[in-house]
Amino acid sequence: MLKMSREEFEELVASALDRIPSELAQAMDNIAVFVEDEPDPAGPQLSGLYEGTPLTERGEWYAGALPDRITIYMGPILRHCGEPEEVVHEVAVTVVHEVAHHFGIEDARLHELGWG
Repeated sequence: MLKMSREEFEELVASALDRIPSELAQAMDNIAVFVEDEPDPAGPQLSGLYEGTPLTERGEWYAGALPDRITIYMGPILRHCGEPEEVVHEVAVTVVHEVAHHFGIEDARLHELGWG
């Protein structure tokens, strides 16, 4: 498994978020991004997870809701990658994938677009 400090990995996530076009970044609403070591061991080995209500499904009832949550998992990404450049790419793909869920884009469409 490739070795990388938590700080280095968090910087990659921050850089990936910074590359989101400003018009999309400005449209993101009530969302927090976290880095965790591993997903729930009882569940699938995910690289990232979006939890919340996509923008496309929010209505008047949404006011005062807790922030949506995007979690990027360091362990699965580092195990998947053999070189630091691969980690940069995989983090970027994972961040885009989870942000897309925030905008209501489903997995099937993301796969069609090459962000699976």
